[in-house]
Amino acid sequence: MAVYTQIDNPELYFQCKLYTGNGSDNNAITFDQTDTSMQPDVVWIKSRSNSGYNHCLIDSVRGVTKVIRPNLTSDEDTYSDALKSFDSNGFTLDDDGSNGEMNTNTHTYVAWCWKAGTAWSNDASATGVGSLDSSGSKSATAGFSIISFTGTESGTPSIAHGLSSTPEFIISKARAITDNWMVFHGSFSAQEYISLNTTGAKASASSVWNSLPSSTVINMGDNAGVNDDGAMIMYAFHSVQGFSKFGKYTGNGNADGPYIHLGFRPAMIIVKSATETRNWRLWDTKRSTYNLTDKVIYPDLSNAEATGDSEIDILSNGFKFRKNSDNTSGETYIYMAFAESPFVNSNGVPTNAR
Repeated sequence: MAVYTQIDNPELYFQCKLYTGNGSDNNAITFDQTDTSMQPDVVWIKSRSNSGYNHCLIDSVRGVTKVIRPNLTSDEDTYSDALKSFDSNGFTLDDDGSNGEMNTNTHTYVAWCWKAGTAWSNDASATGVGSLDSSGSKSATAGFSIISFTGTESGTPSIAHGLSSTPEFIISKARAITDNWMVFHGSFSAQEYISLNTTGAKASASSVWNSLPSSTVINMGDNAGVNDDGAMIMYAFHSVQGFSKFGKYTGNGNADGPYIHLGFRPAMIIVKSATETRNWRLWDTKRSTYNLTDKVIYPDLSNAEATGDSEIDILSNGFKFRKNSDNTSGETYIYMAFAESPFVNSNGVPTNAR
């Protein structure tokens, strides 16, 4: 029997949860799976029902009171009444009195959550890895690392990312200033980048990613979006069989759109045109429980959930486009996807289609 090096149970490292806010303290949000437990290290929350409510991202490295917003350039906010704790199988919300974006009474929300779980640090002068010290939380199994460091806004520094393979997707944000979110994708050439909070296509600048990342370090320039003279946070990922994949595809412009092979049934998919000015789009299997999957959230906007704007089929081993949106003929798109279950687990048991 074939031996697979893969994650058989993706729910140990990624969970998507739907919930309704109650506007009260100690609103415990528990993941749906009862046979697994996952204490998240990153919780990304968005209101489904109400426009004007920003995306909110909290992680265990910065702490539960520190909120940054993927759709905005704004610096990090500190709230005493937003997220209260990361729990053994979910998270707990406070009354949300300061910002109302995560627990407003009767509003519906979605939370996408990742586990890292292992604290790490790198003293660059002692190890010779990178030129700046870095630390955070990581999972070698899931290919995910949260990276905290203090930048210099000068030169071409590098930082250790804590992973065992070269990152294929990096998201960077300066915590103390107003600036764009900077993204690297594994399909990009050296110095190319794209912004999470804008509709812009990929661009190139040596001041952002000075050169390609390696199996040990991330290389930056002096752009404040990746190397502010202050506190920085990055999230780095590489593909893991049965759990995650980061790639690109070319649109064909019709309802029989391209099929993107992942090797797993996806739980969450994010897509962005790399070559044209278009919104980021995000689908998941909790908000759309059957095909066609058409409930879309825009990571670069505060809009409520939309229906019918983009339509895909989520399959046992990938996804397929069923509309022209995110499928314009000849256009190049990048994607990131996380699994609900592997196509075939390490015991040879296949997953089911939806």
